[in-house]
Amino acid sequence: MSRAVITAAEAVCALGENLESCLESWRLGRAGLTLQDGLLAGRIADRAPLKGRRHAAASNLALHVARRTVARAGWTPEQTREAWLFAASSRGNAAELLGENTWRRPNRRFSASNTLHSEIAAAVSIGLAIRGPWQMLANGCAAGLDALGMAWMAMRAGMTRRALVVAADLPLLPALLRDFEDTRLLARDEINDPLSPLTNGFHPGEAAAALTLELGDGGLIVEDYRANSDAHDSLVVPEDGGPLAELLHGMGRPDFLCLHATGTPNHAVAEVSALRAAYGEKVPPLLLMKPFTGHTLGASGLLDAALLAGAIQADISPGNLPGLHCPGGLALADALRVPEGGGVLKIASGMGGHNAAVMLRRV
Repeated sequence: MSRAVITAAEAVCALGENLESCLESWRLGRAGLTLQDGLLAGRIADRAPLKGRRHAAASNLALHVARRTVARAGWTPEQTREAWLFAASSRGNAAELLGENTWRRPNRRFSASNTLHSEIAAAVSIGLAIRGPWQMLANGCAAGLDALGMAWMAMRAGMTRRALVVAADLPLLPALLRDFEDTRLLARDEINDPLSPLTNGFHPGEAAAALTLELGDGGLIVEDYRANSDAHDSLVVPEDGGPLAELLHGMGRPDFLCLHATGTPNHAVAEVSALRAAYGEKVPPLLLMKPFTGHTLGASGLLDAALLAGAIQADISPGNLPGLHCPGGLALADALRVPEGGGVLKIASGMGGHNAAVMLRRV
C-alpha cells in the first residue's frame, strides 16, 4: 500500500535562512530569539525573501520556501503542475492590510490582492505553475499542521499523488502585538520556558516552512492525522485538557511528543493535563520547539514538522534548549533518536479551541 512520504522540506525562521542552518542551530542548542524593542522575539534576519512588488510579504516568503522545497524534491514541471497545494497562515498578509510594509515598494495595482489571506496560496500556485487545486487554511495556530493533515487525507483518498504544503506567518507588527498584549497572551518578560510555573505568555516569531509529499512505500511518512474542538472558550482551553486527551488516545504511542507549548499559563497547564490523561505514567519524552523559534502562529505546526523531518532524514539528534523546566512525571528528550518503525507525534492548537495532531513515522 502506498503511503504519503515526506520527500523534501524547507524552513526559514529565527534559527536560520534555510533548513540546514536551522538544523545546525537546533543541534547546537542555540535559540534564535533576540530582544526586539524590549520584546523577546524570533525575527528572520534576511529580509530579501519577503520583498517583491507583486505579492505581499508573507506571500513572497511562502513562495520562497515552496520553490526551494520543490527543487529539493526534484519535481519535474509536469509533476509540479499536477500537484495539489495546501497553504496555511494565522494572520496571513496582516501587514499589508494594516498599511505596513511600505518598504516593500508595492505596485498599487496589487493593493487589493495583497490584502487577501488567500494570496499566499495563489502566489505559490502562480509562481510554480501549479494547476492542481489549492486550499488556504486559517485555523489559528493549528493552521500549518491542519494543512499537512488535509494533504495526507487527499492523498489517502486517492485524489492526488503529490502535494505541496506551505505555511507562513509574520506576526511582528505593532498593532498585532498590541492585540496579543491586550488579550494577555504576549509574554511580559524574557522567560523563555513554556512549561515553567513562571511562564506568562508567548514570544512571537516569524517563519515559513514547506513540505512535499509523494505516494511511496517507505521513508518518513505521515501516518495519521486527527483533529477535534474544545467547544469551550474563544481564548482559553479547558485546564483538564479533556478534548486534547481524547484526540491523543486514538493515535497510538509515539517515541517522542513535539508539543504546542506556547508559554501561556493556561496552555501550559492544559497540555500537561492532556498528556497525563492520555498516557498515564508513561508520557513519551517531550520536544519543545518554540524556545528556539518563538511562536510562529499558523506556521508553527508545519515549521516543527519540517524541522523534525529534516533532523530525522539527515540522521542528526538535536534536543531541547538547555535549562527548560518540565513538570514532575514528565521528561524532556535529551536527543531526537527515532528508530526504524519509530514515530514522533506533533501537536498543535488554535485559538478558539481547535486541536490537531500528526504522527510522523520512520518506515
